[in-house]
Amino acid sequence: MQRRIFIQRSALTFGAIALGKQNIMAAMAVEPWKIRMLNDNLGIFTEKGGTIAFHISADGITVVDSQFADSAKHMVDEVKQRHKEPFRLLINTHHHGDHTSGNIVFKNLVSRVLAHENSLANQKAVAEKNNSTDKQYFPNQSFGTLWSEKAGKEKITLHYFGAAHTNGDALIHFERSDVVHMGDLVFNRRHPFIDKTAGADIKNWRSVLEKATKKFDKKTQYIFGHSGEGYEVTGTSDDLNKFNDYLGKLLKVGEGRSKAGKTK
Repeated sequence: MQRRIFIQRSALTFGAIALGKQNIMAAMAVEPWKIRMLNDNLGIFTEKGGTIAFHISADGITVVDSQFADSAKHMVDEVKQRHKEPFRLLINTHHHGDHTSGNIVFKNLVSRVLAHENSLANQKAVAEKNNSTDKQYFPNQSFGTLWSEKAGKEKITLHYFGAAHTNGDALIHFERSDVVHMGDLVFNRRHPFIDKTAGADIKNWRSVLEKATKKFDKKTQYIFGHSGEGYEVTGTSDDLNKFNDYLGKLLKVGEGRSKAGKTK
């Protein structure tokens, strides 16, 4: 009796192990990146680094941010498999490497790379400091406060509301779709990187978020640069308000401890 029970239990155990191995292998076979369409023409790509957005039109494919070279290639290959249109424009929300290191992959795909003028200056400065200018595909078109262009039936408008996460953060509004890519102006339920070396200003960051919620509609959908575990990289104005509230509390705590003589 005991021998029979032992054999039955052993069989179940080995079966579970085999099934576990199959599940592990299946999980390993799943690509590390993900594409999610927000509508028929506008999608997001996530793998590592800042969220990439892409828009498909008869005029070509517009891409916002490029992550890293390897993940950018994954994104390009995936989109090419699904769409025959050529790439037409790459936009950088700001200069950080997890949003621009993949620009080099687009060097032979797009003739235009667009960013805020401060973002361009920051990217060049960082590349020169790190002796990595040969690995960059710098923006060759920049804007100051407002830029707009048609892409098929879509109108793409870039806004600059001032220093925040850096001094060169652009908001990219796909007007017909009513979707705004915020870049790293929003870290959804995650502590942000505050780049003081590139002009970050937490107080003005709050002002930038307030300007965004006033500028865009309550039904506007937002794309975020990053999110905490278990949270989405898309959301609503309510998520902007929650992040703004977090920054306010962060300032209050930081200023209070500074006045109390606490060290960093």
